[in-house]
Amino acid sequence: MKKHILAAVMTLSLTGYATADTTGAATAGAAGAFSDAQKQQIGEVAADYLRAHPEILIEMSQKLQAQSQEKQMASAAGAALKEQDALLNDPASPVLHPKGDVAVIQFFDYQCIFCAKVAPTVEQFISQNPNVRFIYKEWPIFGSRWPASVQAAKVGLSVYRKGGAEAYHRYHAALYETGHNEGKLLDEDIRQAAVKAGVTTTPKEEVEAMGAALEKNNQLARSLGIQGTPAFFVMPVTGATAENVSVIPGATTLQGLQAAVEKARGGVKKGG
Repeated sequence: MKKHILAAVMTLSLTGYATADTTGAATAGAAGAFSDAQKQQIGEVAADYLRAHPEILIEMSQKLQAQSQEKQMASAAGAALKEQDALLNDPASPVLHPKGDVAVIQFFDYQCIFCAKVAPTVEQFISQNPNVRFIYKEWPIFGSRWPASVQAAKVGLSVYRKGGAEAYHRYHAALYETGHNEGKLLDEDIRQAAVKAGVTTTPKEEVEAMGAALEKNNQLARSLGIQGTPAFFVMPVTGATAENVSVIPGATTLQGLQAAVEKARGGVKKGG
């Protein structure tokens, strides 16, 4: 008897899941086939089963999280198409390999531990892909907690303006090489990174002027719907579509970035 009841529970669950975006009439119809006593017994059997098999709840939670993330990424990809110019052509954003046919855009914070963990992977990717445009979007989301986050971002953009892309790249790498994140980054770290980049003076007024560019990046990130750092957008420089744009939230792998680049290139070839 319990097996039959459990089967009914699973049927109801599956029916409700499949019609989550509809009026729910099918589910209501199925539920109406049971008496109140049967419904109570079904509930008791289901509760007992889930207590005996809690892994089912974990699996369901993971699936729901995955589905939610997929929806968020699809939404972000759609937003990226609308924000292509801001993503690809902002003169204040540091760019390596500007002639690349595919662009990788990274939103990051120097105090973000996950940005620090993925930094070596990003460096490896850049060195292995000279034909991929790499665009840095300084987004110091931890600035209210750790002021050095904002200061490092402002100095970085100042270094880019004064010394160009290669100087900025050296500065960027030097900061992550300190291993100082989550509140450990020091003003001296920032100063030394600028020196390594070949920029020995960073006048305060020039540094503070970079605040406008940071706010622009913040507004862009909000428009894209991303929730934190790091976040990567991968898209062809021309011919971007919903099918060839990738959004990668969080730290990723070299293979993950490479696959997104190939997807961007493949989508353009098929479309063209």
